[in-house]
Amino acid sequence: MQQIIFDSSPAYLLLCLFLAVGIAYFLYRASHPWSKMWNRILLALRAVLLFALFFLLLGPIVRQISNIFEKPLFIVLHDNSVSVKETTDSTTLHAVESQLRTAQQQLEEKGYEVAVNDLSGEQVNAISYTANVTDLNGALRKIANRYEGKKIAGVILASDGVYNAGITPLYASYTFPVYTVGVGDSSEHADISIKNVAYNKIAYQGNKFPVRVEVAARNMPNQSVKVSLLQRGKLLEQQTKTTNGQLLVYDFQPLANDQGIQKLDIQVEVKPGESNTRNNVASIFVEVVEGKKKILVVSPSPHPDIKALREVIDKNSNYEFLLHIPQLNEQPASILQPEKIDLVIFHQVPDLRGATRAIFQQFVKSKTSLLLILGAQTDLRLLSQQGMPVKFDGFPREFDDVTPVVNAAFSNFTLSPDINNILSEYPPLSVHFGKVNIALSATPLLFQRVGSLATQKPLLAVDVQDNRKTGVLLGEGVWRWRLNEFDRTENTVAFDELFGKLIQYLSTTEDKRKFRSYPVQQEFSDTEPVVFESQVYNDIYEPVFGNTIEIDLADEHGQKKSYRYVTSPGNNRYQIGGLKEGVYRYRARTTVQQKNEEVRGEFAVVQRQIELQNLTADFNLLRKLASNTGGKFYHASQIAAMQQDLSKAEARSVIHTEESYKAVVNLKWVFFLLLLLISIEWFSRRYWGSY
Repeated sequence: MQQIIFDSSPAYLLLCLFLAVGIAYFLYRASHPWSKMWNRILLALRAVLLFALFFLLLGPIVRQISNIFEKPLFIVLHDNSVSVKETTDSTTLHAVESQLRTAQQQLEEKGYEVAVNDLSGEQVNAISYTANVTDLNGALRKIANRYEGKKIAGVILASDGVYNAGITPLYASYTFPVYTVGVGDSSEHADISIKNVAYNKIAYQGNKFPVRVEVAARNMPNQSVKVSLLQRGKLLEQQTKTTNGQLLVYDFQPLANDQGIQKLDIQVEVKPGESNTRNNVASIFVEVVEGKKKILVVSPSPHPDIKALREVIDKNSNYEFLLHIPQLNEQPASILQPEKIDLVIFHQVPDLRGATRAIFQQFVKSKTSLLLILGAQTDLRLLSQQGMPVKFDGFPREFDDVTPVVNAAFSNFTLSPDINNILSEYPPLSVHFGKVNIALSATPLLFQRVGSLATQKPLLAVDVQDNRKTGVLLGEGVWRWRLNEFDRTENTVAFDELFGKLIQYLSTTEDKRKFRSYPVQQEFSDTEPVVFESQVYNDIYEPVFGNTIEIDLADEHGQKKSYRYVTSPGNNRYQIGGLKEGVYRYRARTTVQQKNEEVRGEFAVVQRQIELQNLTADFNLLRKLASNTGGKFYHASQIAAMQQDLSKAEARSVIHTEESYKAVVNLKWVFFLLLLLISIEWFSRRYWGSY
């Protein structure tokens, strides 16, 4: 529908008509060489042309209203998970797919738009039952999000009703009816399955680590169930329990012997009558490392700060806390070796009494990372003689109370955004009063605030020199920080994050190798590619490209495969697909400045069998889902009935109305009409021998 709107009164059209006819009459009133009929035609053409021009001067606007009819949408959603294929023969699956295609054609003939999706939310033409997890709610949510704004008349879900990811679809709400088609076997079979395995992914060599196996027994009352834990085919432990209708829990404590990734196999004995035996086995992969990082605290006397720091260190299972207080809590000389310590925290060391002078000088001469916490007992004179990144002008014995302020420009590691607000409420630390000089290479992490004035004087700084990291805290009394935060918030999150990340940064050795090649993760699924990332650096550790990277893989049976690729900017990664479950050792090689570089390591490929844990179709869930959404449940043998029910529904299109405004002068056909009128008049006058 179109309508013309004027900026001014339509009464001006009469004036335009009068002027157009008047001017045309004045032009053609005299005699001309053409006949009277042609004179009247040319007069009419000129009058129409002038009226059109005057009409355009009024600025008319065309209002156009268009109706767009959008077809209602039907989605056919296939559960393409492995469990459907395992419990349904191929003949039945093909019959279901064929009948659903027929239903699709019938819906399209009735005026529906139909799309066929799988659980990933992608439109598909052929169904491949390879999905390793089933998330029914997620699949329905993807449909709602993908087709948002369209009218979804309904979703036909063909599934076995078994989900093992996401929340149950019964607790979610959908804006469209779901017509469910039950496929698979809903019969209750006798089955013993491994429901869950809980274990630590990292274990320390020489220590025992826990492995908890949860076993479910279905329709097998009063049966003895034997579970075995094996490594490389060798039996490590074995336990037997009797089913009582509840989940059976088996706790093992294997010993971590060899370093590297170790594969442990869990086997549940197969009982007569079990229809699914593939959920009776599982494998786990545990990385056995040499040992924990040793964090040594040295102090001339007991202090509450040590307890506060120990709480942070003990929270990290990768750390081992060691305390050395001369003549009170001494560590053996074999432990106090720099090469055996990853980080030493000197609390008011070296001290004025000289009790810790020898051990301080021993570690200062080494490359072990240091954290210096200064206080009233610190011997500042000896400290300045050891080349530490902090020096005082003179040796002050007066103290000042300061509170911390986070340095926003600190980039060695990141702290949570709200940590500055928490630290600002901390009670003050006691620091030496006087001018302090920090090495130019040091970076402040915390500044000092005196009263309400934030200064540029560092309170906590870190420095890296000659591949040795050093941290300096200019005051003692951090135990008050931890107690204050707990009193205000009933937790110590900010304190633990600040010192946890500081200790982690100082105790981590920087990698100075010019060639690095590693898998981006230690554990991959057998359905995803193994991704390697390689980095090559020059003498000043700038990344260089164009190097040929050779990767050799060896599985547990000694079978080897070789791969090769060339690095380029934005392409440092290489994908290897098709690897089966197991532990793989790799060797990556390249040439850097005519020197052969090599990296070795290992990773694990894990077979995901979550779809095989439960193969009993849950038609009850599909019935409730259909009922909750206003749909209906059909068995796979009742798809014809579903087709009849859907054929009774009327496909009501959604009408979208669009309104547009356009000035008449901007319409192309108006221009060509005026050009046509002018051309006819001009050619006619020329033809009759007059302008």
